[in-house]
Amino acid sequence: MSLEPGWYVDPAEPETRRWWDGEGWIGAPIPVDVTPPDGPPPAEPEPAATPAPGATVDRSAPGAPGAVPTSGAPGQPGQPGPPGQPGQPGSWPGQSGQPGPWPGQPGQPGQPGSWPGQLGQPGQQGPPPGWPYPQWPGRPPIPRPHGLPLASYGARLVARLIDLGVVFLLNALVNGWFVWKYVEAISPYLRETMRRAVNGDTSTEGLPQIDDQAGGLQVVILLIATALWFAYEVPSMAARGQTFGKRVAGVRALPVEADQPLGFGRAFRRWSTLGMPTLLWYCCGLGLVLQFVDAVSPLFDQPLRQALHDKRAQTVVVQLPRNRPDPRTAPHDRADPPGDTP
Repeated sequence: MSLEPGWYVDPAEPETRRWWDGEGWIGAPIPVDVTPPDGPPPAEPEPAATPAPGATVDRSAPGAPGAVPTSGAPGQPGQPGPPGQPGQPGSWPGQSGQPGPWPGQPGQPGQPGSWPGQLGQPGQQGPPPGWPYPQWPGRPPIPRPHGLPLASYGARLVARLIDLGVVFLLNALVNGWFVWKYVEAISPYLRETMRRAVNGDTSTEGLPQIDDQAGGLQVVILLIATALWFAYEVPSMAARGQTFGKRVAGVRALPVEADQPLGFGRAFRRWSTLGMPTLLWYCCGLGLVLQFVDAVSPLFDQPLRQALHDKRAQTVVVQLPRNRPDPRTAPHDRADPPGDTP
């Protein structure tokens, strides 16, 4: 793949722009928002030549490699030498003024990290524009979002079952009367159907009609159940990234991009993907199927183990350390400590 010489955004540092001469990157980078000059950048000064192995070196000359420094002069052993003097005793590799890249840095001839066909290109820092980056060799490491390990599926399942148990108890208190009236409305039909099934009668003639009130009761029950689930989960997730079940299981939901509270909008998007299909239970259990698919989706997602509701809200679930410092007693030695944000 060939590209005309010119100024291009450096794929290794997208915030900078460099000159591409048709074969490699040359010159120093400039900020991407700065208008580049016409033509290539000025040539960089060549590094001072180092003596070949076996060559005689005048050690009495100032600045010569291996020269014996005077007392207190720069270049004494253990002290940084003057910038720009390669080989000076006590100078550090990579020190300001030292020419040449570190071993293995892209652009160093014959060293790992140089791109094929680009050996020796000064300042080479990545593939040419349009070339794909190489894939991670072997199995990539397990990600640790914000320095925390990903929560296991078992821990997430335990947290979700605890939350569903709490929501069920809330429904038993608030929705119990509507459920009882609904069962009363459909019980004659169910009893007659079961009696005929036991006797081997498959006819449907003469079956009791379900009360017209049953359909309205079913809608009311599903609306109340959805509202209770919303009230239980969304506010606590918005403020702390945890419900009661998640606190018991020691897991927490965090935004992918930062360790901070989810906020109401993100918490609602996350819940609605899993909670709103409850209203579709009325449609032959379609909502239950959608919720089951969402619940098992972390088993097939790599590398962040995100469920469908995590992907929609751009969140990730992490495992919290067992022994976390108490924020009330921990010393506050920084203005913005990590962890929970008030």
